[in-house]
Order: sequence, then structure tokens, then C-alpha cells
Amino acid sequence: MGGNIKHIIVGASAIQPRLKKVFWAADIKIIEGYGLTETSPGVCIGMHEADKAKLDYVGPLLEGVQVKIAEDGEVLVKGPNVMMGYYKDEAKTSEVIQDGWFHTGDIGELSGNYLRITDRKKEMFKTSGGKYIAPQVIENKLKESIMIEQAMVVGESRKFPSALLVLNMEAVQAWCERHGVNADDPVLFQNEKLLSKVGAEVEEANTHFGQWEKVKKHAIMPEAWGIDTGELTPTLN
Repeated sequence: MGGNIKHIIVGASAIQPRLKKVFWAADIKIIEGYGLTETSPGVCIGMHEADKAKLDYVGPLLEGVQVKIAEDGEVLVKGPNVMMGYYKDEAKTSEVIQDGWFHTGDIGELSGNYLRITDRKKEMFKTSGGKYIAPQVIENKLKESIMIEQAMVVGESRKFPSALLVLNMEAVQAWCERHGVNADDPVLFQNEKLLSKVGAEVEEANTHFGQWEKVKKHAIMPEAWGIDTGELTPTLN
């Protein structure tokens, strides 16, 4: 990259810690920044010094910014960076700013001065057993598998979460070559060897979660989700 790059900042969406570690291993220091328009210019940013970087977190809070985690896990922000309010909209302002704290709508965790964002509050769901599930955390862990390209965790009012998976076909074809499976088989996704491999990848992801968060069932989708086909928005949500 020319040898002059000190670090590269990413935002708008979380980057998997595994990918950050890969770039750091190549001496390309990818760091994250977190903030909203209402908390300009930001809330926290990662450190590019190796002894201060915590790649599982976005980074430490900016000077003067306060953050606390509400009982439901929502990230609350207070400081000179927080807006005064929405222009001529007191009702909307009172919804998001309460007792001086701005409610971000994001779910997160604090470790000392370091903040980690785990999900959007509106995307959380509750199982029939009353347990809250943050799907993005599970989805990101599933996508750490080289075999899984896209993942969607569902389970509102169900006993347990389930996952819809889109496979990384390049990785699947390479795996098929190594294991004597015909990658061009029209019913490839019914192949017992492949199903067993995908199941093992799901179980590996499950080891990182509590019993109520483990994916008990999963299904492989035949096509990747995209903007043109309507499954994703232009911001890939």
C-alpha cells in the first residue's frame, strides 16, 4: 500500500475481530470508529499502537465522552459531542435523550474504557423461555467459518434460535475437491458429507455461547442474498 499507511479506519458496520487480526498480522492496522450523527464526531475509536489495541473492541472512549450500559444492554452516551436535540421536534428529542443520556439504539459492552458494539436493540428478540438473543453476535461468529458467507439468526418466541445459511461456494468447491464430492451435483446441499461439515461449523460457533443462545437448527439457502433480489437493502442490512 505504498508504505505510508499508518492505519485505516472503518465504520458504518462492525468488522469481524478475526478479519482485523488477519490485517494486523500483515501490518495493515485496521481500526474501527463508532458514533452516530447525533454524537458527532464520534464516541470511540480504536488504537493503532499494538500494546493498546484490543481487536475485540471498537476502542477507547474519546476524551470527554461518557458511556454507560443500560439494564437491557443499550449503549447510552453523554458529553459535549451529543446533539442538543432534533430541530423543532421536541417529542422525538425526548424519546432519545433522557436524563441527559442519549439512547443510541445499539447494544454493547464496556471493558474499562473500551467499548464493544454487539447488535442493534431493535434486532434483538426474545425466546419463548424469556431469554433475549442478540442475533448479530451469533451471525458474525457463524460467518467466521470459511464455509459460511451469509447468516441470519431467527427465533422470536421460539424455544431456541435457528439459522439460515448461505455458503461460500468457492470454499465449498475447494472442500468438495479434497473430499471426493461432486461440486456440480444439482442436489449438492443434500450431500451427507457436506451437511455434516456445515453442521460441525455451526457447532464450533455454538461453543462461544450460552445454552439458550446455541443454534439448534439450521438450513442452507440455495442462493446468496442480494440487493437486486430484494433480501438486502442498499446498506446491506
